[in-house]
Amino acid sequence: MDEVALLNNSLIVGALLFGLGLIGFLARRNMIVMFLCAEMMLQGVAVSLIAWGRYHNDWGGQMLVVFILTVAACEAGLMLALVLMLFQRSGRLDIAAWSELREESIPAYKDQELDEFVSEPQQWPKLTVAGVQPPPDTEGDEHREQM
Repeated sequence: MDEVALLNNSLIVGALLFGLGLIGFLARRNMIVMFLCAEMMLQGVAVSLIAWGRYHNDWGGQMLVVFILTVAACEAGLMLALVLMLFQRSGRLDIAAWSELREESIPAYKDQELDEFVSEPQQWPKLTVAGVQPPPDTEGDEHREQM
C-alpha cells in the first residue's frame, strides 16, 4: 500500500510540474521564460517516468529520464544560441520579434485588429451606507410561516 501512495504522490507532483510548465509556456511571451517552462514540463514527465519505473521495479523509466536530461541539455544550448541571436538583432526578447526575422520575399505577419464594440456601462448594485439600517422586506414577511 505504501508503494501505491508513493506512486500517487509522485504522479501528482509530475502532473503539477507539467501543468505549470504548460500554462507558463502558453501565457508568456518572453523566450527565456518559455524555454524554462518547457524544461519544467520535461521534468514533470521525468518525475512521472521515475515513479512508474520504481512502481514496476523496472529500469526503463530511469533510462528514459537520462535520455530526457540529454535532450534538455541540448535544448538549453540551442536556446542560448537562439536567445543571443534574437537579442543581438532586435534588442529585446519578446517572441513577437521572431516575425521580423524572415526571408525578404515573405511578407511580415501582422495580427488582425479586433473591432472595439461599445457596450453600455455596467450597473453595479448600490450598497447601503454603513450604520444605516436598510428598510425591512415586508414582502417576504407575509409568506413566512409562523413558528
